[in-house]
Amino acid sequence: LFHVALILKFIPYDIAWGGRLTNDAEMYVFETVSISLNLLLGVTLLIKGNYIKQLFSGKTVNVILWIFLIIFALNTVGNVLAKTDFEKYFAILTLSFSILIWRILKSKSNNPGS
Repeated sequence: LFHVALILKFIPYDIAWGGRLTNDAEMYVFETVSISLNLLLGVTLLIKGNYIKQLFSGKTVNVILWIFLIIFALNTVGNVLAKTDFEKYFAILTLSFSILIWRILKSKSNNPGS
């Protein structure tokens, strides 16, 4: 929702991406990539939880989740170092996502890739 709000300009883009975006074109590129990655994460989690048909192998699902774990961990550091206080608060959210993905990867359930 945050990324959609940025694209629709409900939220000014200068508070996102560490306050480093300088124009609308940059914002649209960054936000399009971000929304696409969020959709990939959502589909991957739905596959892992057996909520949708397995579109990727179990190993691929786990590799994607490991990549997202690394991205969220790095993003947590980036948010802590952000220029705006608003974005610094997102460190709590990204750290939470890192922990949740870690728990999903370490679960011993019969989900794909486990």
